[in-house]
Amino acid sequence: MFDEVAAGYDRTNTVLSLGNDRLWRAATTRAVAPRRGQRILDLAAGTGASSVALAASGADVVAADFSAGMIAEGRRRHGRIPNLTFVEADATALPFGDDEFDAVTMSFGLRNVNEPKKAIAELLRVTKPGGRLVVCEFSQPPSRVFNGFYRFYNDRILPVVAKAVSTNAEAYDYLNESIKDWPDQRTLAAWLREAGWTDVAWRNLSFGIVALHRATKPAASGR
Repeated sequence: MFDEVAAGYDRTNTVLSLGNDRLWRAATTRAVAPRRGQRILDLAAGTGASSVALAASGADVVAADFSAGMIAEGRRRHGRIPNLTFVEADATALPFGDDEFDAVTMSFGLRNVNEPKKAIAELLRVTKPGGRLVVCEFSQPPSRVFNGFYRFYNDRILPVVAKAVSTNAEAYDYLNESIKDWPDQRTLAAWLREAGWTDVAWRNLSFGIVALHRATKPAASGR
């Protein structure tokens, strides 16, 4: 499914999010706070839009995704950036060593993993002690009134717009359903703590349509 929408994926996301995807990406980059000399994993990177923003700092960035089509499109667009590498990877069995990355991040991909808790544990494994995690993901707006408007948009307006601008409108029907089924902010925070992450916190973006979760791997590895 993701292979089929790779070419127009970023454009469609910008249209469907009313341009908010750029604000969410900027907030994620600030939270990761990449620096030259660091090694950063951007998991579920898609075509690499978020990875490019991280690599602009001079950090060595690995853009990983399960979709071969997304990786191919990312390489086509950004393959000349010297400190950006594209890798096909399964989030539940990452092809990286223990304690390899200074920071790990995942934007709008965790809810698409069959075993999200396993992916969270894998991210912990490959992060250096003291390293950071940033997860940007759709969430549940806390306001009942706003949540009603948001559900109306997702159920009635988004499918129509997706059909007009996407090469595979059915894929966005799935994405809409995955957003509905995804747990709220407190539940995801609990999953992170359960996996062993510490200093877990989050803040809502766009009234809670999206939540930016942050955490740290304990300085002394518990494994």
